[in-house]
Amino acid sequence: MSRRRFEAAAAAAAASLGPTRTKAVATLLSQGRSPAYILGRLQTPAALEAVSALLASIAADEVPSAEAAAYLRGYTAAWTRQREATEARAVWSGPSTPGTPGRSTAQVLTEVIRAAEHRLVAMTYSARSYAPLTAALSDAVARGVIVDIVMETIEGAGGLLSGSEPADAFSGIPGLRLWHWPSTERPAPGSRLHAKLAIADDQVLFLTSANLTAAGAERNIEAGVLLHGGPMPGRMADHIRELQRRGILERRPDPS
Repeated sequence: MSRRRFEAAAAAAAASLGPTRTKAVATLLSQGRSPAYILGRLQTPAALEAVSALLASIAADEVPSAEAAAYLRGYTAAWTRQREATEARAVWSGPSTPGTPGRSTAQVLTEVIRAAEHRLVAMTYSARSYAPLTAALSDAVARGVIVDIVMETIEGAGGLLSGSEPADAFSGIPGLRLWHWPSTERPAPGSRLHAKLAIADDQVLFLTSANLTAAGAERNIEAGVLLHGGPMPGRMADHIRELQRRGILERRPDPS
């Protein structure tokens, strides 16, 4: 009997939950808990859809709960071992020098987005519509990737950003989930959401000085680090998920 639906749903749920919470779901399954009980105990709203799909696939594929729990634990263990091996590369946009070739930030961002199979999260201060980025994000959403973009707002920037809201850069991508840092959650006036990064499936992390704009992607001198594997991508993604769960980061209306 094919269990491809279950296997795909397990991978998506694990990517949304991270290793620790995936193990917690496995424990509840091994205890024979009902889907309603498991969803009620889930403290990661951003992963609710993925876990619901997992539980539905367990029923549809007639996977015993104990077997599903063992699969999740094995998947998490293999994923953790894979993440322990880290490859790091420097990324410089702008003029190149001997031995340090310039590499377009736009190219690296596109690679990270295309690498995502289950979940992508990005943070930026400023954002402006940029065709290659819009196309890559649209493709990711179309293939079923859960895409979260966290950005600053005009109000939050306190006059340092002008023009349209950064969220407007993604208005042509339905299904994309937008987040911001409400002023009520900021520790003091003048606090800014200034992080710039992208994480694919808790396995690839791109830390960069560049905003999600054409200037940041193509024209400026920007510096960044691209990490494949190791624990850092997952830890960074877990931190963002926890900020979402606690309401420190808040959903904005879906782009339309």
